[in-house]
Amino acid sequence: MHQGSDSWWTTAVGYQVYIRSFADSDGDGVGDLRGITEHLGYLELIGIQVVWITPFYRSPMADAGYDVSDPREVDPAFGTLQDFDELIAEAHGRGLKVIVDVVPNHTSEQHRWFRDALPTAPGSPERARYLFRDGAGDGGDAPPNNWASVFGGPAWHRVPGPDGAPGQWYLHIFAPEQPDLDWTNAEVADDLHATLRFWLDRGADGFRIDVAHGMAKPPGLPDAPEDSAAAFDQVQAAADSAAADSAAADHAAAGSDAEPGHGVVPSTVDEDPRFDDDGVHEIHRGIRKVVDEYPDAVTVGEVWVSEPERFAAYLRPDELHQAFDFSLIESEFTAAALQQAIEKTLTSAASVGASPVWTLSNHDVARPVTRFGGGERGLLRARALLLLELALPGSVYLYNGEELGLPDVEVPDDRLQDPTWERSGHTERGRDAIRLPMPWEGQEPPFGFSSGPSTWLPSPQEYAPLTVERQLDDPHSTLNLVRAAIELRAEHPAFSGSTVSWYGAPEGCFAFRRDPGGLAGVLNAGDGPVPLPPGEILLTSTPLVDGLLPVDSSALFLASAPTD
Repeated sequence: MHQGSDSWWTTAVGYQVYIRSFADSDGDGVGDLRGITEHLGYLELIGIQVVWITPFYRSPMADAGYDVSDPREVDPAFGTLQDFDELIAEAHGRGLKVIVDVVPNHTSEQHRWFRDALPTAPGSPERARYLFRDGAGDGGDAPPNNWASVFGGPAWHRVPGPDGAPGQWYLHIFAPEQPDLDWTNAEVADDLHATLRFWLDRGADGFRIDVAHGMAKPPGLPDAPEDSAAAFDQVQAAADSAAADSAAADHAAAGSDAEPGHGVVPSTVDEDPRFDDDGVHEIHRGIRKVVDEYPDAVTVGEVWVSEPERFAAYLRPDELHQAFDFSLIESEFTAAALQQAIEKTLTSAASVGASPVWTLSNHDVARPVTRFGGGERGLLRARALLLLELALPGSVYLYNGEELGLPDVEVPDDRLQDPTWERSGHTERGRDAIRLPMPWEGQEPPFGFSSGPSTWLPSPQEYAPLTVERQLDDPHSTLNLVRAAIELRAEHPAFSGSTVSWYGAPEGCFAFRRDPGGLAGVLNAGDGPVPLPPGEILLTSTPLVDGLLPVDSSALFLASAPTD
């Protein structure tokens, strides 16, 4: 059963910490666990209630830590298990919850299991933990099916057999350095369950589950429909190249560092056999049974599924507690599109008695300021949606720096770190502009992120007016707008009720009311200022002009009843 509506996570304001870029405690230029601990007071000041930390486990970092070689050990780049324990103790002492990422779809190629599998013969118990298959065509020289990797090219990589001749292929929906696990093997579930208990026993309050719509694969691994977006063009041509290049697996067998991987957000399409197979739900039921052994622990899934009914299935009472619905991230900045995205999220969650999760940003997508046009207009739009997002029923997750209104800033070619840059032949710049170090204080880079002069990604000078220090002193800053909205959300009785009613609104605008609390929100995405409906104004994303709400702005107010 879903826990009651008073469970902490149903209304919590969460904060995603991208650990490499949040705060560096030891001057090496990379954020770490102690850096998070040292800045928990800041999160408490904002009004954050739950902190989600991206992977900090042992990893060769082929995909920024989402290629895990030991899920029950801290990578030295981020600290130690003692640092994690101290973070948990300090966070709990401040009344903050902490959830951590788990990555159940795949491991690193340098995971012990995969290294053990490579020298064994086809059909071995070691290979049975992964999806090794014989190739198609003469001599098995073609991939077993036409599936594509999320990162481009085929989703299969060929490895040598025990005799050194070309052998089987293994499935990697993501990078070759991230072999997919075979979830029909009981050992795979047992190992994940052991990982969950390990972190819950150390005080974690739950998990964000990476690629929660993955894991299960259809029996027989059938081809994707040729007209599906999953069947990328020229898969076979790419396969010929991949067959000649077994470097990734050879590196794993030899114990050397892997070639960098590539990470992007997977979008799902209809009839895509790589994702959203019905078998995934039994996997989530197993996860839920473990998590339910720990009172008040939560699971939040990354679920890129477009159909509302398919999405809602993940939120049934014995599966995930919550899931990120990315409708707002994918929406254009128009009143119609945004209203439709909000309605979709509310309807999906309500259909199974779950609470929605709202987010505008994460470590894989352009920041809202940039996504909505950049510059002053992009900032106005980002502020407007932040305010409305915090007024909606359910929980909200901010991505670190979003509360400062940070834009993406292009990184010089010689400083790019995202493996997309190399894998694309320097045609795609990747996600580095989204992941720049947090600007805390001062006038010069790295703005208090690190005590050392060099950071893993450069701190742009453009962040000088956007530091936490500067914004705390500015009553009109984005940071103080977010603080005020979160304070209202926590203390004002109007922020109650899960029902949303829609007002009639001028063209280019929408307005909603939460019942029974009476809170109303308005967004003006039109062409000119508009009057607000009658009511007591609580907070606006920008000041009113002659009593009118400006373009690219929003307002929260108290209203007596919806009107047509």
